[in-house]
Amino acid sequence: MATQQDLQELLRLLTVSRKIPMMQAMAHIKALQAVDLRSIKQIAESDLPTVESAIKDSKAAKMLQSACKAVMKRVDVGGSNKRTAPSASPTSAKRARSDVNPFMGGPSEMSPQELERSLDLPVCMDEERIAETVLQTNRAPLVLAFAVELLRHTMPEQPPSSRLSLGQAVVSANSRSKAPRVRVMGREVAVLKRGDYEWRGDETVSAEQDDSETKPQSQTANIQTTSTTATLSSTPLKTTWTASQPFSLKKSTFIARAAPITSVSEQKTLLASLLAANPSLQTATHNAWAYRLRPPEGAGIFGSTGRVREASFDDGETGCGDLMLRVMREAGAVDTMVVLTRWFGGVFLGPDRWRLMRNCVSGALSERLRRSGAEVVLGGEAVWGLDLEAARAKATVGGYGSGMNERLAQGVGGMQVHRPEAARKYLLRSFATAETAGDGEEKAKKKKTIKEMEAEKEANSALVLGALRIVLDSWADHLAPAELDRRAWSWYTTVRPEVEGGPAGWGAKSILRLSEILKLKRKE
Repeated sequence: MATQQDLQELLRLLTVSRKIPMMQAMAHIKALQAVDLRSIKQIAESDLPTVESAIKDSKAAKMLQSACKAVMKRVDVGGSNKRTAPSASPTSAKRARSDVNPFMGGPSEMSPQELERSLDLPVCMDEERIAETVLQTNRAPLVLAFAVELLRHTMPEQPPSSRLSLGQAVVSANSRSKAPRVRVMGREVAVLKRGDYEWRGDETVSAEQDDSETKPQSQTANIQTTSTTATLSSTPLKTTWTASQPFSLKKSTFIARAAPITSVSEQKTLLASLLAANPSLQTATHNAWAYRLRPPEGAGIFGSTGRVREASFDDGETGCGDLMLRVMREAGAVDTMVVLTRWFGGVFLGPDRWRLMRNCVSGALSERLRRSGAEVVLGGEAVWGLDLEAARAKATVGGYGSGMNERLAQGVGGMQVHRPEAARKYLLRSFATAETAGDGEEKAKKKKTIKEMEAEKEANSALVLGALRIVLDSWADHLAPAELDRRAWSWYTTVRPEVEGGPAGWGAKSILRLSEILKLKRKE
C-alpha cells in the first residue's frame, strides 16, 4: 500500500525533476491514483497504456514512466530499499516553477486533507536525543517553530497550511495594516480569511442524530450551514434545539445543541428537558453547558449592570465552558444556551479536542447569530498570514512583469500571503548541527554531501519541533489558550540563540541547546 512518503516522492519527481507546475502535478497525481498508481515504483512497473489512461498526453505519460524507471534503476544500483525521488540541485531549485500553487490558486483536484498531508512536518519526541542535541541557527526559524507548535493549542481549528503561514507572519509581525488580526506569541498578525476552505483532521462526521432529533437535510461536512432542529413537545419547557452533526475521533464522540434562553432561571429546566427527551445523553461522560443573556430592560438604571450575563459549567471537560463562551462571543450569540456532549473513548485527543469542540459549538449555533467585519475576532475560519512586506514591495515596483514582480504577484485575490510550502522548506533547512571540539578532523576525513546535510537539518528540525511539543503539551491542560500564547514569547526569549544586538545581529547564527527548551516543561 502506498504511503504518505510515496506521495511526497512522486510530487517531488513531478515538480522538481519534470518541472511541472504544482497545480498540474497535483492533478496528475489525482488522475494516477484513480487508476491505482500511487507511487514511483507502481508507475515504473505498470504498462504504458495504464499510465496513458491517467495522463491523457501520451508523450507526457511516456516521459513520466521513463523518469520513474530511471529512479528505480538508481535505487537498485545503490542497493537501497528506500525509494527517493532525485533531490533538486541548487541550480535546478532556482529554475523550478513556483508560480502555481494549489493552496493559493483556483480549485485543486486534491482534497484539503490531501493537500494538508503534503505539508506534514517531522516530529521527534525522544527526550534523550533532544537533551543531547546542540544546533547552530539564527533566531527566525526558532520563532517559526515556536509559532507552528503553539498554534496547535491556541488555534487548533487552523489547518497545517494556515499554521505555517501564520508562523511565518509572526517572524515579520512588526508591520501595520487594517486587515483582520489574530494574536500569536503576543504579536498581532494581519490575516486573510480563506473563504470556503474546509479542513478536518482524522475525525469522522456522522449523519446520525440522537433520539428525538431528526436526520440532517444536507449531508455536507460544512457544519456551519448544516444543522437539525427538534421540538421537545414532551418536556415541561417547550423549546427548539439546534444540533451540530456528531464528530468522532479515536472512539470519542462530540455533539453540541443550542436553544433560546430568556432568563437565568431557565438554565436548569432547559438542561433537564434536553436530558429527558434524549435519554442517551445521560450515558455521556460530559454534558457541559454555557449561556449568554442580554442585559435586562432598564439595565444601567439605579446601579444595575448593563453587561451581557454569562455562565458556564465544564462537567469535567476541562476548559470546555470557557471555550463555548468564547465561540458564542465571536458569533455574537445572546439569549442562547449551548450544551456540548462528549462520550469519552478512552484515548486523550490533545489539541484536536479544542478543534472538535469549537466545530460542534459553531455548528449548533444558528447561522443568523453570526456577524462579519474586519474588527471581529475570527470564528474558526481558516486564514492566511498576510505578507505585508511583499505587499509594500508590490506597490513600490508597480505592475507585474517577470522576475521579482512576478514573484510578488503570488497571492490570493490580489493579496500577498505567506506561503506554507515556503515556510515548511525554510523550517526544515535552518537547523544545522553545531560543530564541537574535534569535529574539524572528522570533517576533514569525510565531507558531507548536500543531500546528507539537508537530511541532517531535517532530522534536527524534527528534534526542535519535538522539544517544543513536549513543553507546550505539558502546559496545555493547565493554561487557557490566551495565557499559553502570552507566555510563549517569554519562553522563546529565554532559549533563543545569543547574537549581537541591533542590525549587526540580524540573521546571525549562534548556538541553540535543545536541553534549554526542555527545561521549560511544566514541573509535575
